[in-house]
Amino acid sequence: MTPNTQTSSGLLNSKPAPVDRAKELAATLLSERSEASGALVARRLHEVLRALDADDRHGFERYLATEFQPDEVALRTAAERYLATTTAEAAAALARAADPPRQELLRRMNMAPGGTGALIAMRSELTAHLHDEPELKLLDADLRHLFASWFNRGFLELRRIDWQSSAAVLEKLIAYEAVHEIKGWDDLRRRLAPDRRCFAFFHPALAGEPLIFVEVALVQGLATAMPPLLALEPDEAAARAQAARADTAIFYSISNCQDGLRGISFGNFLIKQVVEELEAEFPQLKRFSTLSPVPGFRRWLGQRLANGGDPDAALLPQLESGGWWNDPAQSEKLRAPLLRLCARYLTRQPSIRIDPVARFHLGNGARLERINWLGNATPRAIQESFGVMVNYLYDHDSIEDNHEAFVRDRTIVRSPDVDALLETRTKVAENG
Repeated sequence: MTPNTQTSSGLLNSKPAPVDRAKELAATLLSERSEASGALVARRLHEVLRALDADDRHGFERYLATEFQPDEVALRTAAERYLATTTAEAAAALARAADPPRQELLRRMNMAPGGTGALIAMRSELTAHLHDEPELKLLDADLRHLFASWFNRGFLELRRIDWQSSAAVLEKLIAYEAVHEIKGWDDLRRRLAPDRRCFAFFHPALAGEPLIFVEVALVQGLATAMPPLLALEPDEAAARAQAARADTAIFYSISNCQDGLRGISFGNFLIKQVVEELEAEFPQLKRFSTLSPVPGFRRWLGQRLANGGDPDAALLPQLESGGWWNDPAQSEKLRAPLLRLCARYLTRQPSIRIDPVARFHLGNGARLERINWLGNATPRAIQESFGVMVNYLYDHDSIEDNHEAFVRDRTIVRSPDVDALLETRTKVAENG
């Protein structure tokens, strides 16, 4: 035996590095024809991936993104055939040829127990690298495409969460709350009191893991500030009485729980189904509204006023002075101009990037109902929007028309109160 042969034999008998073993299993999984054997290979692949460190997992993700591309010859042939015949059969053949083998590999990886959760975690990890490594966007797009199918509305289960729900689920609410921090068990218990409701979507592949949840307050009239909604209720009987008197349901927090499912729409289905649940339980409810943050307002206003040429630029020094919101005289001077400017921000031309929360609710058919001064004075709210909050109203009779108007030509349906703020802006400009 020659030295070269010995060296080659030694390499063949050595144990591959864990990331190379993962790549071998991925290639084997894609070539496997037996479903039972494929499930076993998928299980082994996930076991290896769980043992990898962050760098090796990232290396495997790059491998998935750069390999397993469509066959160029087959794709060109299918494209030429479609261009020549433009038949439905040719279009289907072109779609099959364009489908990257990577998607089939991901489908097979999903066969293993816990496969769905592992793929969601993989997509979450990709987020930090997409800007610097654009080739990873192919893997991200494939995962998003598959998740849109696997997590369609037909597979989702709506559940009410209350104080009798499992401790594991309740702990997840505390951990995942993204809008108004839940400050311990007493705060959570208040949010699940008789005059409050919490609903979440679950999926069979993620047992006990909420995908998204919404918190609702049952009140009288349109709530315009957060403190009353989060204040502790001293008496459960009083909370039950409040629920019986309520004529309005306020959706005050919607939190997505799985970062790996970003871009998969659940919120529109959630709100509409929760409205149906609440109408059945509380027939006296007449209004369904949000009390929402305006996360992009401060950034937009800062950019608008920074050049100093805007008539409202004189506001900047006042807004930058710390604690103005705690000074009634100072905050009152800022009230009218900031509400006016926020109305302008939320009703800008559709060609300009719209506030993300506004886009979500307006796209779901809500109406821009009211802009509220200092609805939330927490540090985060001051930083994002100077404490301004917004009511988006879900009116059963106009939801579809509002949705169509927004999707079709970006029409922002708004109330007379918001129009009045815009008219005030016009008068200010005219008086110059």
